[in-house]
Formats: sequence, C-alpha cells, structure tokens
Amino acid sequence: MAVKDRDRFSTATRIRLLGEQTAARVYRSQTRRQARRSRLTGRAALLALVMCTLIVALAYPMREYVSQRAEIDDLRREQQQARQRVERLRDQKARWQDDAYAEQQIRQRLHYVMPGETGFIVVDPHAARQSHAVLGTADRVWYANVWDGVDKSDASAR
Repeated sequence: MAVKDRDRFSTATRIRLLGEQTAARVYRSQTRRQARRSRLTGRAALLALVMCTLIVALAYPMREYVSQRAEIDDLRREQQQARQRVERLRDQKARWQDDAYAEQQIRQRLHYVMPGETGFIVVDPHAARQSHAVLGTADRVWYANVWDGVDKSDASAR
C-alpha cells in the first residue's frame, strides 16, 4: 500500500491525472457545443427548407395573379377607350347628318364656294420657301439628294 500511495502523490501521476481530467472537460464541452449546434443547425436548416419550399410554391401563382390583374386593367382601359371612340364617332355621324355642318365641311375641305362668292386661298410663306429648296435639289449630285432624304426620314421618325 505504501507503493500505491507514493505513486498517487508522484508528479508524473498528478500530471497524468490533470491531463486526463482536462481532456475529459474539453471533450464534454465540445460534445455539448456540438449537440447544441447540431440541434440548432438542423432546426434552422429545416425551417429554411420549408420557407424556400413555400416561396417556390407560391412564386409562380403570385406572378400569374399579378400579370392577370395587369392584363385585366389593360383590357378595361382599352374597353373604355373603345367606348369613348364609339361615342366620338356617333357624335361625328350625327353632325354629318346635319346639312349645315356638311356644307361647312365641304366648303372648308374642298374649297367650294357658293354661286356669286369669290374664293380666296392664303398661301403660307414658309411653304413657298420649302418649294424653292426642293427646286434647288436638281442642281446637286444624286447621292446628296439621297442622303438628305435619309436625314429627313430619320428626323420625321423621331
């Protein structure tokens, strides 16, 4: 028994016991952390998976719902515009049924005059300048005229 007691109090034995105790504490704390982490991570992963599944499952129907609502709004707006156009055309048809309006439009658009009246046409001075510019194109080379035509058509497209 004396040898056992002596071994128990030796430095090597104490250091070995301290090392074993420390290793046991470290192992216990690591397993506790891992157990806590793994439970939390598993729950979080399951929650994330459920949320992603719900988002994916609801994304397409919500997109379709929103697009259909937008399409319904567009169709209602087009229907309202069509009703307004029909109303304008009915008003215009009713005006054309009136002989005084038809006579006014014929005189204005076709430059008709009643017997005994003198007709006048006022020429726009800017139109005369434009016609002179068109006459000047005959003096230029053909490709300059083509390029000017392209420029004018591009400007009118804007």
